Amino acid sequence: MHKTITLHADTGHSTQVLGACPHDCPDTCSLITTVENGIATKVQGNPNHPQTDGVLCTKVSRYTERSYHPERILTPLRRSGPKGSGQFTPVPWDEALADIAQRLSAIAADPARGPQAVLPYSYAGTMGWVQGEAMADRFFNRLGASLLERTICASAGGAALEATLGAKVGMRVEYFAQAKLIIIWGSNAIGSNLHFWRYVQTAKRNGAKIICIDPRKTETAEKCHEHIALLPGTDAALALALMHQLITHDWLDHDYIAQYTLGWDALRERALQWPPQRAAQVCGVSAAQIESLARDYGASVASGAPAAIRLNYGVQRARGGGNAVRAVACLPALIGAWRHRAGGMLLSASGTHGFGKSALGRPDLRQSGPTRTINMSTIGNDLLRPTSPDFGPQVDALIVYNSNPVAVAPDSGKVVRGFAREDLFTVVMEHFQTDTADYADYILPATTQIEHWDIHTTYGHTDILLNRPAIAPLGQARTNTDIFRGLAAAIGFTDACFAEDDLTLCRSAFDARVDFEQLLANGFVSLPSPEAPFARGGFGTPSGKCEFFSARLAAKGGDGLPDYLPNYEPGKAGSAYPLAMISPPARSFLNSSFVNVTSLRGIEGEPALEINPTDAAARHIANGDAVWVFNVRGQYHCKAHVTTRARAGVVNGLGIWWRKMGLDGTNVNELTSQNLCDMGNAPTFYDCAVEVQLTRPS
Repeated sequence: MHKTITLHADTGHSTQVLGACPHDCPDTCSLITTVENGIATKVQGNPNHPQTDGVLCTKVSRYTERSYHPERILTPLRRSGPKGSGQFTPVPWDEALADIAQRLSAIAADPARGPQAVLPYSYAGTMGWVQGEAMADRFFNRLGASLLERTICASAGGAALEATLGAKVGMRVEYFAQAKLIIIWGSNAIGSNLHFWRYVQTAKRNGAKIICIDPRKTETAEKCHEHIALLPGTDAALALALMHQLITHDWLDHDYIAQYTLGWDALRERALQWPPQRAAQVCGVSAAQIESLARDYGASVASGAPAAIRLNYGVQRARGGGNAVRAVACLPALIGAWRHRAGGMLLSASGTHGFGKSALGRPDLRQSGPTRTINMSTIGNDLLRPTSPDFGPQVDALIVYNSNPVAVAPDSGKVVRGFAREDLFTVVMEHFQTDTADYADYILPATTQIEHWDIHTTYGHTDILLNRPAIAPLGQARTNTDIFRGLAAAIGFTDACFAEDDLTLCRSAFDARVDFEQLLANGFVSLPSPEAPFARGGFGTPSGKCEFFSARLAAKGGDGLPDYLPNYEPGKAGSAYPLAMISPPARSFLNSSFVNVTSLRGIEGEPALEINPTDAAARHIANGDAVWVFNVRGQYHCKAHVTTRARAGVVNGLGIWWRKMGLDGTNVNELTSQNLCDMGNAPTFYDCAVEVQLTRPS
């Protein structure tokens, strides 16, 4: 029986409390926190949870360093200096909530502005349903605030899956261990999907071939049999060339195509326009590599050996990112890979169970009136937009929680200018004084994961997890839910839903398929899901088939077929900005989380740019030199790592450092743009051209 265990040792009272990792990672691990005399002393993986298997990444295994960090904010703070100065004075909770409520009420009541001038800004600082958006959504719906389109990470890929497969559904991750060919496409699994990598290792020991497709020679690429280092944003061209080879060599499952796909003739015609030689020129790889990859993938048709693709979200962070995901998502149907439980593809499994969040977020609280939606990925532009008929009221109040937009949003020079507006009232709920918190009018201290209840679904496996509070909130920290309850009360919202406690919210999150008592006892519930979800079709599309051609996309004015779209900023030799730049996460960080944990920051050293020896030599750059990376949007000062991890023509700006910890007070997002990709209104972080030099640009 898996349960909370109480131990009694000579050194005092010790308990182990079950929880869940809150971070934006597909693994969603089950945790055990050891507590001695009210203090959390250790966080480890739950050995009883099959997906976690007792193993945690380096980041989360040091979670207590984060919760007990000496710079943790433990009292409400009010700004006492200029915006961005980081100068604050402690203030009582009642005073802070009353002032915030008065300011928001005044904006909402102003006919020239109204509640649409208030904007929430949040993302996946916690992936929990309760501390994420539950009480927050209730508050902002009741207030009538603007809606936030949460696009910054995965919306292009999600839209592509829904158009092609019908939902964010794929292989069960554990069956990768039984595959005979695994293509890891745009994922540094060792650093960002550790438990999937363990399944890959099992498959490799059993004779599977492992191929990595990634512009960067990652730690994962180094341990694969082959690495295809394509240029950023060219994934769709590679996928179309693979289709070309499957067609011309007849490496196809004709029966599966006939029964379970839609639009084959049109896709076939398009794919035949992409011979390996054409794709090789676009992708910056050899035609022989493409032909070899297609041969390996197509061989499964004759052999019956399962072939699996693990796709990740880096692929969709360019202009044609949605099309790229669509093209890759078509591949398994061509060879009938979905017939096998160890075949197919996985990008996200978050749609497997079809749970909705309306019971928690209560959209019915929103009263009639105008409602606008603002894209979080264009916050740099939108905070600088004045009132207009098209835009609506200027954003006059911003409530930030579970996010650090000054560090993580693209085109951060503009983001900073927006946050620096003296007429913008900003509240930030945080653990630390982040880059964003420096621009707040109020910082409200929030609890960390080991201090509150929460419920978690996943996108890398299909279990449901529960997080119990292991310790009492430190200092005056409050849960996100308690903060929004307090704001609701201070404004005068008396709706009964604001009185529901966190455990009640956890219980109400799911339908009867989830046994909550089992969740309480074990910390997780594994729900039944098909071993091979599309073995006999059954796609969630309108046709019930894998839609190579999507009438829904065509009806919106898009291309119904997947295609290759060149990058906005390809980085062309001889141009002002000849190098393509991607900004993958530094291995010891998770977005901007953990950057201020001393032991993890020590592993990374200083903000770094990986540059290929050929590109470095042409610029007289040596390993360890401080360099300037720049383009039309801004400049970034960091240390050069001269390494073959970067392919020629591409530099890798490892992120996401806090700006205040950079060599010149900026980070890599000073260079990224607010251009959006083809689907999902998603950002294009990996579609960015730069130049690098030793001297500061004039």
